[in-house]
Amino acid sequence: MGTITIDGRKVEFTDEKNVLSIIRKAGIDIPTLCYHSELSTFGACRLCTVEDDRGRMFASCSEEPRDGMVIRTNTAKLRKYRKMIVELLLAAHCRDCTTCEKSGDCNLQILAHRFGIMDVRFKNYKEPMPLDFSSPSIVRDPNKCILCGNCVRVCSELQGVGALGFAHRGSEAMVMPAFNKEISETECVNCGQCRVFCPTGAISIRHNRGEVWDALYDPNVRVIAQVAPAVRVAVGEAFGLPKGKSVMGKIVSVLHRMGFDEVYDTTFSADLTIMEESSEFLNRVQNGGKLPLLTSCCPAWVKFVGDQFPEFEDNVSTCRSPQGMMSAVVKEYFRDPQNNKENKKTVVVSVMPCTAKKMEAKRANSFTEGEQDTDFVLTTSELIDMIKTTGIDFAELEPEASDIPFGFGSGGGVIFGVTGGVTEAVIRRLVPGHDTATLDSIAECGVRQDGFIREFTIPYNGMDVNICVVSGLANARMVMEQVKSGEKQYHLIEVMACRRGCVMGGGQPRLANDRTKSARTEGIYRADGVSVVKKCDENPTILSLYDGFLKGKEHKLLHNEKFCSS
Repeated sequence: MGTITIDGRKVEFTDEKNVLSIIRKAGIDIPTLCYHSELSTFGACRLCTVEDDRGRMFASCSEEPRDGMVIRTNTAKLRKYRKMIVELLLAAHCRDCTTCEKSGDCNLQILAHRFGIMDVRFKNYKEPMPLDFSSPSIVRDPNKCILCGNCVRVCSELQGVGALGFAHRGSEAMVMPAFNKEISETECVNCGQCRVFCPTGAISIRHNRGEVWDALYDPNVRVIAQVAPAVRVAVGEAFGLPKGKSVMGKIVSVLHRMGFDEVYDTTFSADLTIMEESSEFLNRVQNGGKLPLLTSCCPAWVKFVGDQFPEFEDNVSTCRSPQGMMSAVVKEYFRDPQNNKENKKTVVVSVMPCTAKKMEAKRANSFTEGEQDTDFVLTTSELIDMIKTTGIDFAELEPEASDIPFGFGSGGGVIFGVTGGVTEAVIRRLVPGHDTATLDSIAECGVRQDGFIREFTIPYNGMDVNICVVSGLANARMVMEQVKSGEKQYHLIEVMACRRGCVMGGGQPRLANDRTKSARTEGIYRADGVSVVKKCDENPTILSLYDGFLKGKEHKLLHNEKFCSS
């Protein structure tokens, strides 16, 4: 333990890795653009510079704390220095803020207001660069890049992909894929984490709001929405509701008022996924199939396997994701003239926490008999923007129930929103009983433990089942290398591309601190806790579907014919 004097106040520290974290611990919001606690220290923006008692200025993000240090965070010299940095960044920055996708959510814009910058004295001599629209999930705008390096580091350090890097030097420096390729020509997995960490509008979501509005305004189209579990614990925070609060009822209500004909809950098709995936798992174990079984719910992970570990393609579950299953089932349901007496075209819109779902919707095996099952994917952030467009007071809406027949899911379907949720739902399906003690023992088996790599073993029918739950693709790479070398042996591996799972997906509201991350996870578990049905095989609507409409169509609607990553 040591003590640092910050602006005349003594602050104790223990294991903080830099002076910046101690300053923030003291309740001082020192500005940064390139610093993030989950990434390596880069020290590019210099906005976190402070001054010590000898007049020395240094970047607090890269300075190790020492006992007895005396620093100041707010002096005339520092204010002038920081203001100049922001002005220079703005000078080399596209300033079409009124039409920018990130306006109001841009760190550079926020800092310009904070330092009272009403005019930029310097001319922008940079030639405009073309935008990259090649990805179905994100848009790259080099004209808004401030060279903070966040996207480069998150892609390399957290996701282990390395689709982006720095090119050239000095004033010519820029961030781009190797050889200035379009992002779609790289091994980008469409996870959107670069967008989450980007402080400006240099990387944004490729939105589908316009197409969805067009469908809603067309009287000859039936527009169906499906809403993923993680969405319900993130939308509310944009409208002043407590972080992590489940607002599924309000989402259903606002979607109905926006013009959606039916609103279904993706927890329903998550139950379908577990019914099929648990059966596939048992079949592989009992009949010598390829193990470990790799989950297939996360499209970014599936693309990662295809790009980085093609020898494991046959290990990936043949099950479609919950999005894919729901869309295929809904389209098939409304092909029946009895269910489509108005003879309307059916358009399925999925509301997802994930940018990679946009890629998945266009994937070859996301089509049934030549028809695209999911027509449009809206991220949580896009839904929030659409709600704001309507002017509806979301916080005051009365909750409504999801529509039948695909609006009811179990608690096991809800927990798909967090890392480990798929595995926990599979275990619930395999283990008999649904009493509190049984469910508690499943939750405590290791599936909910801390960490981005969770390993545990459960007994099942006289054998020990080795399971690994991973979030973050760099961690997944580490696990797969160990499996490839024979160092590790598992029966089941669940991977979510985004660390902490879908609650922190690339399409969720961007500015999320540790408290928000925890609140979203806790919100998912609370929603599971109040669910009447906990297991997919006890969901009466699932059982009736198998006994009726779905009979004989299980493989066609719920499984992929062959592996396809993009």
